[in-house]
This record gives sequence, structure tokens and C-alpha cells, in this order.
Amino acid sequence: MKLDERHLVQLSVVVDAGGVTEGAALLGASQPAVSRTLAMLEKRVGEPLFLPGRRPLRPTAFGRQLAVHGRAILAASRKASETVASFRGGAQGRVRLAGVPFFMDAVVSGIVASFQMKEPDIHVEQSYGHYHDLIPQLVANEIDLAVTPAGTHEISAELAFEPLIAAIAPLPGSPLMLDLTNILLTLGIGELAIRYSGGSLHSVINYLAASQALAIMPLSVVHSLPPEFRIGALPLNIPQPDRMIGIVYRRLSASDPVNRKFFGHLRSNMENLSRVVAKRDGATPWQTGPFMRHMQEP
Repeated sequence: MKLDERHLVQLSVVVDAGGVTEGAALLGASQPAVSRTLAMLEKRVGEPLFLPGRRPLRPTAFGRQLAVHGRAILAASRKASETVASFRGGAQGRVRLAGVPFFMDAVVSGIVASFQMKEPDIHVEQSYGHYHDLIPQLVANEIDLAVTPAGTHEISAELAFEPLIAAIAPLPGSPLMLDLTNILLTLGIGELAIRYSGGSLHSVINYLAASQALAIMPLSVVHSLPPEFRIGALPLNIPQPDRMIGIVYRRLSASDPVNRKFFGHLRSNMENLSRVVAKRDGATPWQTGPFMRHMQEP
């Protein structure tokens, strides 16, 4: 037997209110309209829903059972309305975020944490990749946002790129090693012996702390590290290509309120970081502690 869910909802409200008039007021309906609904429901199920002659209204056992289902429908409807309101307000949902490993670990993961302190109902899925890995994932709708160095000329029409902070872009293959090789060639160093490569941010920091090694790393990453790491940057004037670290996203997904909210938080934090980098880059001496460590922006 197919029952009209609206009739069950009205029954539950009347049962809880103790009368048709009171229930109609809660429903925003007229008393005659609610009375007709209850009469139609009784006729449909073939059983009385209320005990006759009782004031306030007393439901029958069968009426109470149907009212339980009406309450569940009403609660689900209200929950669905709250979900719609939360989504439209950007208070609930999911952000699928991916980006270059060093920058994600040193900078973006902390920004995600501060974002979720304010927005605990937004789930962030973080993964890693470089530009040529991330763009196909964006086009295939496997991720929502990519944090990666890029030049505006590299972005196709279906995607949008908003720069966040100046950077030398990682190149395909082994990006940091290639950047380091190119920089040293620019400085006139023709021979390069690579002793360590392929590590994570944590392993590279540990290696630097226990050696006299030089490494290439984003200034934004350097200035996001805790002071106890004692990592500094050599003030070298290195030619930099016209690239920025920024967010790449599908234009069609720009209307997603959750993405917009996270994007705004990321943009604000990047603006603050840019100011910190500019200030410290001009004020920090080139030598820190017993070792000289070279880091420049990739």
C-alpha cells in the first residue's frame, strides 16, 4: 500500500501537538485542511487513527505507529534542508586537494589545519603530484584544486589559474635536482656531484641538519619551517622564469561554495606568507649557525 508521506508528517505533528488546531498552526496550514488529510489517511488505511471522544486527541496504537514514521520523514526532510543550507553556505562538503610535495607538506597542510579549525564539517582529501600529473586529474574531475607552479600560458581554456606566491617552477622529471643544476650552471659551476636525492621534506631537512649540504627549496617552505631547524637562504641573484605557485581549478567547479571558501582561506594565508618571505628575505643574514645552506624558490 502506497501512502502519501505528507499525510504521515501531518499525522505526527497533530499527535505531538495534541490537537488538529494546534497541529495545523505548527504546519502553517488551516484546521479544515489538516482534518481532511487525517480523514483521507484513515480511509486509506481502513483503521481509526484517534480514539473517539477524547480531548486532547489520543492516538490509537496504530495511529502512534504511523506517527513514528511521520516523525522520521519530517526529521529527514529537516536534515536535508539543513544539508542544502550548509552546502550553499560552504559549511559542509569535501575539497579534493593535490599539489607539489614539498610545498604541500611545509605550507599547505598547516593551512588546511587552520581552515578546519574554523570549518570542522568540511573534509579535505590531500594528495601529491607535479604539474604534469595534476592537470589530467583536474580535467578528469579526480581532484578539485591543484597547488602547483605554472605559467598562465600553460593553462588550457577549461581550467583557471590564480597565482598565489612567486616561485621557480619544478620541472618535469626530477624537478628540484634539475632546478639546482640549472642554478649552479648559471653561477658558473659546471660540474655537480649529487650525493642525495628523492627524499621527502622531512628527510631533506634531517639531512641538511646533519651535513654541510646545499639544497634548492622554496623560500616559502624555508620561512614556514620552525626556527629550531636553523635553515637559512643564501642571497643569490638567480634568474627566475615567469612562473608562480598558484591554484589551478576547473572553471565549472568555481561555483562550488566549499571550494570558494577554502580557496579564500588559502589565498589569505598565501598573502601573509608572501609578506613574511619578502620581509625575512631582506633581513635574514646569509649564514645561520655553523653551516651555510643554500635555498632558493622553486
